[in-house]
Amino acid sequence: MADRVELMEAALDVYPEGLGLLDREERVVFWNRAAELITGYAGAEIIGRQLPETLEVLTAGRDNEMHGGPRNGPQPGRGSLVHAQHKLGHDVPAIARRVVLRDGLGARIGTAAAFHLAELMNSLPHGNSSEADEVRQSRAELKDRLENEYELFARERVPLAVLWVMVDQAVELRKTHGAGASETMLEKVERALANGLLPGEEVGRWADDEFLVLSHEGSPEILHRHAKTLAGLARTADFHWWGDRISLTVSVGAARCEPGEPLAGFLERAREAMHDSAHAGGNHVTLSSPQRRQPCSQS
Repeated sequence: MADRVELMEAALDVYPEGLGLLDREERVVFWNRAAELITGYAGAEIIGRQLPETLEVLTAGRDNEMHGGPRNGPQPGRGSLVHAQHKLGHDVPAIARRVVLRDGLGARIGTAAAFHLAELMNSLPHGNSSEADEVRQSRAELKDRLENEYELFARERVPLAVLWVMVDQAVELRKTHGAGASETMLEKVERALANGLLPGEEVGRWADDEFLVLSHEGSPEILHRHAKTLAGLARTADFHWWGDRISLTVSVGAARCEPGEPLAGFLERAREAMHDSAHAGGNHVTLSSPQRRQPCSQS
């Protein structure tokens, strides 16, 4: 039984949402790592005590009911937007859900609260998209991976970087040769990018003509070189359509996440860097940082 409890606590501790369990006197009995990250309050500071007033909004939402203990799981729901206060004093907009826990006889035994930063619910920046099913699915999978990687970066400082890749010829090819030619070409580019990935990296469609590469490169110089390598692989991907040979180039924006930087802001820097590359004529890599951007031609 003790092993099962330890296993459950370990699973909840690495859950990406903030989780807090309160007893019937509203004292905190469990506070996971995500909750620590979001609020700034360590479990050692808060377990055994009532929530600080600045965090009470996290458990003040509309009640759902959970009977018979946690085995039934929380009721579905997106939660409510609340504004808690971080330990350091700044505002923390969060999406919070509250579940009242009851035993088999209906007696209230406590409360469970789940919450995450509201910015993670907002649409992350992405390019123009026809919302084809495969693009939607790919972006949803990448978004989940991004949010998990971002939380790991914020908690443990595991490096997080993104390469935002746009295929320069995709729009024109769609106009001149049709959507089938464009999709076939994009699949070829994605395979070329995938062949150049480093261990632990992932590539996927983020919009009609755009890809994201999730990376863990901690050095700007290495990230820049890696982006140039991937751009070169895309450029050498030979593409023919009904006898027409079409040269391929990509515009790439590279960015590394900085401590304290919101996920949406980090992605926006990568997108701006990609647009800088496109405005420079395409076939470029632009490295973004909070201080400056460096365009580098892919000749």
